[in-house]
Amino acid sequence: MLEKTTRVNYLFDFYQELLTDKQKKYMEMYYLEDFSLGEISEAYGVSRQAVYDNIRRTESMLESYEEKLHLYEKFEERKQLVEQLEDFLKQQNGEVPNPIIESLKELD
Repeated sequence: MLEKTTRVNYLFDFYQELLTDKQKKYMEMYYLEDFSLGEISEAYGVSRQAVYDNIRRTESMLESYEEKLHLYEKFEERKQLVEQLEDFLKQQNGEVPNPIIESLKELD
């Protein structure tokens, strides 16, 4: 479950600008602020089922965007490459040129 939550949070970070305001708010409340479906439904005056359906549809949309654009996949690949580069430089020099590595990390 934690893996799914982490993945959805990353997908949300990458693709939230493609969502409606309502979708963004439900996702923020549910995934980032840890509101329950009932709490969200009370806040918006809709049924718990309506909130659940909206969140599930939004998750599907995020996955669909990822299938087409691969932003999360590329992010993970870059992160691994930076870690490998960091390890390689440590083996070569015993230290890492921090400003360069840190700049690469901050690109994402």
